[in-house]
Amino acid sequence: MSSLSVRFLTPQLSPTVPSSSARPRTRLFAGPPTVAQPAETGVDAGRLEPRVEKKDGYYVLKEKFRQGINPQEKVKIEKEPMKLFMENGIEELAKLSMEEIDKEKSTKDDIDVRLKWLGLFHRRKHQYGRFMMRLKLPNGVTTSAQTRYLASVIRKYGKDGCADVTTRQNWQIRGVVLPDVPEILRGLAEVGLTSLQSGMDNVRNPVGNPLAGIDPDEIVDTRPYTNLLSQFITANSLGNPEFTNLPRKWNVCVVGSHDLYEHPHINDLAYMPAMKDGRFGFNLLVGGFFSPKRCAEAIPLDAWVSADDVLPSCKAVLEAYRDLGTRGNRQKTRMMWLIDELGIEGFRSEVVKRMPRQELERESSEDLVQKQWERRDYFGVHRQKQEGLSYAGLHIPVGRVQADDMDELARLADIYGTGELRLTVEQNIIIPNIEDSKIEALLKEPLLKDRFSPEPPLLMQGLVACTGKEFCGQAIIETKARAMKVTEEVQRLVSVSKPVRMHWTGCPNTCGQVQVADIGFMGCMARDENGKICEGADVYVGGRVGSDSHLGELYKKSVPCKDLVPLVVDILVKQFGAVPREREEVDD
Repeated sequence: MSSLSVRFLTPQLSPTVPSSSARPRTRLFAGPPTVAQPAETGVDAGRLEPRVEKKDGYYVLKEKFRQGINPQEKVKIEKEPMKLFMENGIEELAKLSMEEIDKEKSTKDDIDVRLKWLGLFHRRKHQYGRFMMRLKLPNGVTTSAQTRYLASVIRKYGKDGCADVTTRQNWQIRGVVLPDVPEILRGLAEVGLTSLQSGMDNVRNPVGNPLAGIDPDEIVDTRPYTNLLSQFITANSLGNPEFTNLPRKWNVCVVGSHDLYEHPHINDLAYMPAMKDGRFGFNLLVGGFFSPKRCAEAIPLDAWVSADDVLPSCKAVLEAYRDLGTRGNRQKTRMMWLIDELGIEGFRSEVVKRMPRQELERESSEDLVQKQWERRDYFGVHRQKQEGLSYAGLHIPVGRVQADDMDELARLADIYGTGELRLTVEQNIIIPNIEDSKIEALLKEPLLKDRFSPEPPLLMQGLVACTGKEFCGQAIIETKARAMKVTEEVQRLVSVSKPVRMHWTGCPNTCGQVQVADIGFMGCMARDENGKICEGADVYVGGRVGSDSHLGELYKKSVPCKDLVPLVVDILVKQFGAVPREREEVDD
């Protein structure tokens, strides 16, 4: 792991991007172009001692740092979670009945906590004995064969089996039972998929531009970088114990478009394309995250890396977080808390120490993302950079699909494209590489007419919803069906002239990312007009994505769900220029 030099060919930048000499230089991330020197941070030297050490091939928390640690850290100390995969512990665990498993704390912790390192989440509260399985799908790119395999897995579970497109361009499948897991893992490997290190204190799915390689206006194709990051994190799907004992989860993205489809400001590490002295590379943002107690946008690390140093810089940031992050209160263990403690220059110094040559250039002012760019939607049919080919963006209502839907999507990808599908962070799907002569026939397909429209209503286009109470034990309210119902009712009352992004999340963990939505709904318990407790939502307004990104603010607390429609109508009319349908009829 000490040498990570990976040679990238100089990317072919989009012809729409002006050269650094011709384009006006906007300084998104300012800083002098010099090589960093170790900083005087004012942090006690003892605080910079790594808190973990390697034993028997795995990282463990040192004895001296185990005071006051959280329960999840204790579970990791008692047994290394990755042994369930790397030492085949899952084979024996899968042979036990749920009754046998629940008799012992060790095996109970296996299915409720440690299996998350294999991407398996026990739905103890709502689906006892069943699991959600989360995949790794770098850049959201998948194949028809992979999609069919996942469909075959969930189909056998009947009404308990379904799949979701997630807000990290990923698949999650539901209904899985433990005895099937070893076979499913083998099946995933056969189609080139893995679920390893996709949950708990691991690096989540690397996000990239969903139009990578096909968009005439892209800055750089993100797929080589996201693929490389994913393979590095999982050691080519064999399991990588270097990064399986982080203090909390950790998100990474590589930006390839002016649209910032990748949402860089909510990632722990974001690679922002930038030129420097005629060389292509990336400025680094660090520390973005959401949690029940705090949400923070990523901030500049004041660092630029060449394309060849994407992996070494990711490794250095991860090691600094792994070694120095605190492991007490789980609400204060995301990487931004460490950055706050050390200061950005102090954290940067720790990253520099872990770079191969202990060097890290200061960030570049020649960023390639055009701040004035108007974010495009990808729904419908659009020309690709490849002559004679187009892509079609399909709306997947709140990301939920059934086995038959997945088979049909795979069929469409094979017949009309090249057997490829792209998932987006808004829970939608793109079919690329469609010959222009086939577009008309594709648009007549029943699936596009009945379920997954390429031309969804404006208020549906930006609708996102987490799993909700239907499956998730932490959710306070039901989200997916309710999000659809509220939006449908609102559409009948008002008309909008442009999409309004509405996000729903079932609890303060905010998997639905309500803080970046135009209007966000965070599940809570409320009281109705009679004082009776009922499901409700805290409503957020004003979140933005793109170069002018910022987090939304709380608009109104504890609104009963039954009262949301008139409130949303009011917000849309007053703040988003919506027009009441009755007025439209009068004007006509």
